[in-house]
Amino acid sequence: MGVFVLLPLVLPCTAWPVARLAEQHLHPRAATWLLTGVAGVLAVCSTLCLALLMVVGTAQLPGNPLPDGWSDPEVRAAVPYDEVAGRAAIVALVAVVAACARTVWRHARVRRLAGRALAGIAPGPVAVVRDGAPYAYALPGGPGRVVVTTGMLAELDPAERRALFAHERAHLAARHHRFLLAAQLAARAHPFLRPLRTAVFYAAERWADEDAAAAVGDRRTVARAIGRAALVSRGAPPAVLAHFAVAGPVPRRVAALLGPAPAPRVWPSVFTTVGLAVWGAAAGTTVSALSSANSAVTLFFILKAATPL
Repeated sequence: MGVFVLLPLVLPCTAWPVARLAEQHLHPRAATWLLTGVAGVLAVCSTLCLALLMVVGTAQLPGNPLPDGWSDPEVRAAVPYDEVAGRAAIVALVAVVAACARTVWRHARVRRLAGRALAGIAPGPVAVVRDGAPYAYALPGGPGRVVVTTGMLAELDPAERRALFAHERAHLAARHHRFLLAAQLAARAHPFLRPLRTAVFYAAERWADEDAAAAVGDRRTVARAIGRAALVSRGAPPAVLAHFAVAGPVPRRVAALLGPAPAPRVWPSVFTTVGLAVWGAAAGTTVSALSSANSAVTLFFILKAATPL
């Protein structure tokens, strides 16, 4: 095991430059998949690292529920032991589990409350809510529904409405809520993964923007719809529905839509700056996963051999 068990706790420090380069130079679809995958793997590895530190750091403490054989001198010599790190890992692991559980509970609660709010509306792919507050969002679950208020519809012209609906349908078709939830859980597991969460939110919005532009056939119309919807929806939607209304930095999205469409190439060449960052992120994620797996397997066989039948 050695110091390599700590590697998954260190690698998330590289999240910020990887997130910046990926969201600026990759196609939004590729950036969303890449950054979500990197964040998820690094989060799982860092959580596993905390669990390993907790086990090896508390095996010698009196009153622990572990078998007595785990504190034998031979096991102590084979497994790194640090009581301070073990105690700290317990606190950190409890905090991570509590934060992730709260995120999942809130996600389920928001979806449940949003579904109840639409209980009186006729079923269909689009739910129009009679509300003067202008907002719109994609509500996942089953086939999913695009929810829009009469206040939002009144602020947009017909072409902008089509762009808005195409954008929200793109969220549902690509199941972006799953990417957002995975990124949120990763950020709860390790604070240094928060830049990846922000980048995933932005990339998912840009992915929906590009799909909407392709569906409508006019990038400027989609840009105009996004800008106007952002201006008229100040302070909306209500907090209970904010989970489904991650708008992202609107000026950057509008500027991207006013420019040329991003290249469809998914994986950049290694001989470019973004290519080095992407391949480096993939390599670092792989090393982190292998390090965590190696440490877990090693600890398993050591403690299994020390555990009496």
